[in-house]
Amino acid sequence: MNYEAIKKAAEAYKDDMSRFLRDMIAIPSESCQEEGVVKRIAAELTKLGYDKVEIDGLGNVIGWIGSGDKIIAIDSHIDTVGIGNRNNWTDDPYKGYETDSIIYGRGGSDQEGGMAAAAYGGKIMKDLGLIPEGYKIMVVGSVQEEDCDGMCWQYIYNVDKIVPEFVISTEPTDGGIYRGHRGRMEIRVDVKGISCHGSAPERGDNAIYKMADILQDVRALNENPADDSVEIKGLVKMLDPKFNPEHYEDARFLGRGTCTTSEIFFTSPSRCAVADSCSISIDRRMTAGETYQSCIKEIEDLPAVRKYGKDVKVSMYWYDRPAWTGTVYKTEAFFPTWINKESAAHVQALIDAHHALWGDKRLAPDAKAASTREGRPLTDKWTFSTNGVAIQGRYGIPCVGFGPGAESQAHAPNEITWKQDLVTCAALYAAVPTLYKPENKQNVTEFRQELTGNDIQ
Repeated sequence: MNYEAIKKAAEAYKDDMSRFLRDMIAIPSESCQEEGVVKRIAAELTKLGYDKVEIDGLGNVIGWIGSGDKIIAIDSHIDTVGIGNRNNWTDDPYKGYETDSIIYGRGGSDQEGGMAAAAYGGKIMKDLGLIPEGYKIMVVGSVQEEDCDGMCWQYIYNVDKIVPEFVISTEPTDGGIYRGHRGRMEIRVDVKGISCHGSAPERGDNAIYKMADILQDVRALNENPADDSVEIKGLVKMLDPKFNPEHYEDARFLGRGTCTTSEIFFTSPSRCAVADSCSISIDRRMTAGETYQSCIKEIEDLPAVRKYGKDVKVSMYWYDRPAWTGTVYKTEAFFPTWINKESAAHVQALIDAHHALWGDKRLAPDAKAASTREGRPLTDKWTFSTNGVAIQGRYGIPCVGFGPGAESQAHAPNEITWKQDLVTCAALYAAVPTLYKPENKQNVTEFRQELTGNDIQ
């Protein structure tokens, strides 16, 4: 394989990728509102000469190159979060600016930059004849990831009936090759109270006060140590073989589980009445060794939850928002943890491509990027979760990550990504199919979390 030709082609497309990315950023595309950016992507893939471009029933845009039966997929979610407080942005999040090295705007790192690099990586494969016999390339712009990680791939797997040989996720990896990440689940806690007139609160039972006690326990669950000095042992316990004998090493690789209260709600007849209900949402990140049942039970076993007994209900959220196409794909808000072995064939294909193209160290296009990349291993894991929760975590399809941008830019104001990352990633994507050794694809999985047992497609 002519690696210099691949690098030269990727560099030649830098301006085109930058323009394409800026076009995508300029189209607001929050979850369930991606129609405009989907159509812009479809137009770009058509212009680049993809053999087939389609939009499925959920609204995912898919470009195909090649005619083989086996599929290598490259996934980019193309929905973004909102902008939050506009005053935290120095420039317009949807117009922004570019310099010689960076592009500014919502979605640059998370993760429309990945879509730009994937689209042109496929173009380079086609131009240089880099698709092995028997294979075709699937480039996906997937929807609703920010709302419900992996649901888009549940649809691709179960409704579109597409099962790739392996998938490259283009989520930002800070120049690294990522082989796993923690899972997550969305937990709801509901507390009942009894309303009364606010002038005599002793006549009622204030649900907000009950929830205040529970909130402190949730905080303690996240922050406490795991020794006998505390009643509530913290989630750090899963890094200790005493509490997690089978999976503590995998947990140390992924990092400890966490929980945080992300939302709070209440009902009350008026501002001069005692609240008769209060609810919170908990964002629970799960490491190796934790299960759906254990995460629910930890909340149910909190002292304040036990104290209020039948007045408290702990449950898992479900997701059923309509896609931009109007399609509803209902699923549970449970997103399984996964790790693939570094020796797995699909992971090694990316490692071999990186070594051949760019060497054995993470590339840093400028000083800001260098501050987060230097000294970190080339092969690592994400802190956040991705569509890999369905691809690998739910279905066992091998998944590996390499994408432009930085996790620290995700969901942050003044989001940027680096132009040179687009070049780096496009070149690597183009080189991977030829380096993939399917005869070595056994023994892929290091860890996959147990599923809930719910009847989820």
